[in-house]
Amino acid sequence: MSMENALPISHRQRLWLYALGGLVMLFLIAPSVIIVIMSFSGSTLLQFPPQEWSLRWYESYFGSVEWRDATIVSVKVAMMTAVVATLLGTAAAYAINARTLRLTGAINALLTASLIIPVILIGIGTFFLYARIGLNNTLTGLVIAHTVQALPLVVLTVLSGLRSYDMNQEMVARSLGANRFAAFFQVTVPQIRFSIVSGALFAFITSFDEVVVSLFISGGETTTLTRRMFNALRDQIDPTIAAISTCLIVLSIVLLSAAQLFGRGR
Repeated sequence: MSMENALPISHRQRLWLYALGGLVMLFLIAPSVIIVIMSFSGSTLLQFPPQEWSLRWYESYFGSVEWRDATIVSVKVAMMTAVVATLLGTAAAYAINARTLRLTGAINALLTASLIIPVILIGIGTFFLYARIGLNNTLTGLVIAHTVQALPLVVLTVLSGLRSYDMNQEMVARSLGANRFAAFFQVTVPQIRFSIVSGALFAFITSFDEVVVSLFISGGETTTLTRRMFNALRDQIDPTIAAISTCLIVLSIVLLSAAQLFGRGR
């Protein structure tokens, strides 16, 4: 049968595909929805559906010094990780795209290796390395470890922006007298800024949500929010966890929505 005589597929024939897609989305979204609902429970146990509604666990979270200090540590580490990973990732993506370095493929594979290696192995290796150089339980150690995990996301995001950008524009600016740095910041960066901002947001979220590596290398005054959440779940089932998880879900949605709005404005 020729393409001209082929009948278009109707929406009724696609009903099974729509149903399958809906079930997959429900499977992915349902756990988060359940957590959000349980966070408004007035019970001392995690219950679904709640027997009574209350904001007591949000009050417990925002009124606790331990939770507040852990949140501050996570925010600090995430912000510093976003800055460092964005600077290094943007520079690496630019070099890979421009092919100014030898062994570009090997360098790209090395930068993205943390996406392939199991996180538990990264955590164990980082712990033993930090034990030798004294970086366990420090903000510096956390930032370095989180940057290693966030760097591949920044590289891939910025690299995708550079691949759709015409580098001849930068070459024209350099031919008119601008040096490489001036041409990059004045011509290239404004046109790939959406990719750079997206990479920074991905780095922030990756650092803020990271738990496995933090279990090995954070503690004491540098305990992150996710590590404290894990300890709370291990020692007792505290409904405050549901309230904190809801705040993290809202934060992720806000950051991703901000990235999309930034892209539309661009």
